[in-house]
Amino acid sequence: MTADWDASSVEIKSQRLRLKLFTAVDADEVFAAITPAITRFMQWEPPRSSTAFAEVWRSWLAPILEGSDLHFVVRSLVDDHCLGLVGLHAAKTAWPEIGIWIREDVHGNGIGREAVAAVVAWASEELDPDGFEYPVAEENMASRRIAEGLGGSIVETRSNPKYTSVVYRLPNPRR
Repeated sequence: MTADWDASSVEIKSQRLRLKLFTAVDADEVFAAITPAITRFMQWEPPRSSTAFAEVWRSWLAPILEGSDLHFVVRSLVDDHCLGLVGLHAAKTAWPEIGIWIREDVHGNGIGREAVAAVVAWASEELDPDGFEYPVAEENMASRRIAEGLGGSIVETRSNPKYTSVVYRLPNPRR
């Protein structure tokens, strides 16, 4: 990431998706898509209100502007609806961490894999890390298939209060 980093100019497109960095304009639509089922395999719980969510997303803005912790809003190219988020955390490190959640009503359509693959391709080009870490709840077979489909292999196991996760390392496709 260079000194002339401009978060507002970042846009990633794939076959069906457009990913842009989160802004306050996205807040209501993102909040509306967060459900208990979505957060089942997340370390966090769904915010109880849009006010509570505002505390969360406001904490994202400075790291996005710095280029250190990126939250991409995943949108459909067809109708621009918010489909979820992909996070690229510790973006300036050798092994940035990827996290994703996709709206329940579009599960099973390959949206998650397409979104993660798009962020991996973009970050590989722009940031050139050694690779990516992708922690996944052990029971979350859909997310595990994403990691495995992108060439990931398990390097460790982590425990948190909600579940045990396996951590995949995904290769940088440019290397």
